[in-house]
Amino acid sequence: MVASLVYLVLGAAWAALSGEVLFGVWFVAVALAGAFIPGEANQVTLARAYLAAPALAYAMQKQFGPLAVTIAVASVTDLLDGTVARRFASPSQFGGGLDPVVDGLFTGGLVLGLAFGGTLPLWLALVIIARYLLPALAGGLLLVMGRRPELRHTLMGQVSTVLILVLVGGVCLFRALSQDASGLLRAAEVVIPVATVATYANLGWALRRPVKVAEAG
Repeated sequence: MVASLVYLVLGAAWAALSGEVLFGVWFVAVALAGAFIPGEANQVTLARAYLAAPALAYAMQKQFGPLAVTIAVASVTDLLDGTVARRFASPSQFGGGLDPVVDGLFTGGLVLGLAFGGTLPLWLALVIIARYLLPALAGGLLLVMGRRPELRHTLMGQVSTVLILVLVGGVCLFRALSQDASGLLRAAEVVIPVATVATYANLGWALRRPVKVAEAG
């Protein structure tokens, strides 16, 4: 509850200072959801859900300096949540499922903003969104079928997430420094689709196991 309140105050302050008042609705929605999510590590993970709004706004407006900082902060929280979970001896299946969902929210906001702003091809943004959306839909389908998947990261899921953040974040950093990012963008157009397909293959292989079911992330 305390963490949700802190995030909400920070989000409201950002929305007021940046003039992006409509994003206040997003902060309220995430804060309400976060109030019912236990665990220190999960609250660190939720930071990326809040950061999805600034990422979307900065990307659409081509404010690459603040956007690069936003991506860097999100990356730090991605590293910290696992450390906090181990520090408080609280790694959980729920946390394992929450992490890729929040990654998808942040990355989706980021790439949609970049696509709408003309920085990223729309098709590549849709590939990145599908990278997170389809595994989530697969997990939901398993639940409907009466199977209770064991949520955990796959190797390729982790690798693809890192590649997406590094390549997309690198494009933003190059733009922030007024450098030519075309080479990095061309690399992203090849590497990210390949990594996405590899993630699906890895997830499909894991889903064949009779007992353990993996969640890409």
